[in-house]
Amino acid sequence: MTASQITSRCLTSLAQETRASAQRLAILSTESKNAALVAIALSLESAAPDILAANAADCEMAIANHIPKPLIARLKLDENKLASAIAGVRDVGRLSDPVGEVEIHRQLDEGLELKRITCPLGVLGVIFEARPDAVMQITSLAIKSGNGVILKCGQEAVQTCVALVKAIHQGLASTEVPSAAVQLLTTREETLELLKLERYVDLIIPRGSNSFVRYVQENTRIPVLGHADGICHLYIDAAADIPKAVDIAVDSKTQYPAACNAIETLLVHRAIAPDFLPLVAAALENRHVELRGDDRSREILHHIQPATETDWSTEYCDLVLAIKIVDSTAEAIAHINTYGSRHTDAIITEDADAAASFFANVDSAGVYHNCSTRFADGFRYGFGAEVGISTQKMPPRGPVGLEGLVTYKYQVIGNGHIVATYTGANAKPFTHKDLGNW
Repeated sequence: MTASQITSRCLTSLAQETRASAQRLAILSTESKNAALVAIALSLESAAPDILAANAADCEMAIANHIPKPLIARLKLDENKLASAIAGVRDVGRLSDPVGEVEIHRQLDEGLELKRITCPLGVLGVIFEARPDAVMQITSLAIKSGNGVILKCGQEAVQTCVALVKAIHQGLASTEVPSAAVQLLTTREETLELLKLERYVDLIIPRGSNSFVRYVQENTRIPVLGHADGICHLYIDAAADIPKAVDIAVDSKTQYPAACNAIETLLVHRAIAPDFLPLVAAALENRHVELRGDDRSREILHHIQPATETDWSTEYCDLVLAIKIVDSTAEAIAHINTYGSRHTDAIITEDADAAASFFANVDSAGVYHNCSTRFADGFRYGFGAEVGISTQKMPPRGPVGLEGLVTYKYQVIGNGHIVATYTGANAKPFTHKDLGNW
């Protein structure tokens, strides 16, 4: 038996175990799931020194291996970031249970009733690179939504993820949630094998670079939730408040440049450009941002580098920003819809009509007015955490929390009813009466 066959057999066995555990988790009460989340949070807090030490070792190795700065920024898990992630676990426990909601309750005929009820997806396969905080976010959301999860971390985050999952398993040991509902894979060979497990895994969620996400999408028959690019725009309209626009631009680019919701292109209306560009350039360059501009913006900012066609479709994930002057809101919208990735785009304006046009015509999961694109986040939306951000047109879209991890089933309850009664020349009509609030 080859090494690949051994890996495949072992992973199949692990996936079967995860599915069996997920089936047990799916029928647990809200109280049992919430108790498990509290236990996980407490265990993570107790294990914090070990987790931070493991992360320091991962970061040291990543630096030695010359991993790009944006990846190291995502990899680093300091005390504040860890505490915030643990708080997110507790926040998920406070959210409403998405399982068992009756979305439709309808009488089809006397004694014949239809219900549509939410239920877990089953088993999630989550593949991520240098994002160890994803372990805590996704585990908490999976448990609350009644799903098992198989986590596959990147090589650069192995020690951190092992420490995190160890703490999670220790927390689950005293609860009704089977620890096997949360699994961790750590080798590259396991990634491709995981993508072949369509019999046992119901949804794949990739979190990483655009090339990585595309690889996942092209190598599995399992449904994939995710986004390949995070090319976000900020448009400064002619009617923008300049101080407000400067602050928002700086935050959208520099607050966390490695994030997928950081802006990569700044679009500026020609009428406001002479006043706005010098101020925003000074503020951004004070934060060490490299600016690249089109010909018209370089007439105002003589010192910046020229932007090329490639810059408009590049996700830098770093302190680099492309600038373009446009003649109208319509031109800004056309640029965004041409080069954007349907992630998050914002307009800064005091003109309500311009904002309304932007909202109606920009084809993105998140469309913002007078605020930073960095708000595109499940925690900031009140979801407790997120499993990822989806830029697909079909739901779920945008930051995906609990609602994206459940599906539904139809229940029909009768008393000897048969379809023949409702067909033919003397067919009995359906009542199709909604049965009110549920």
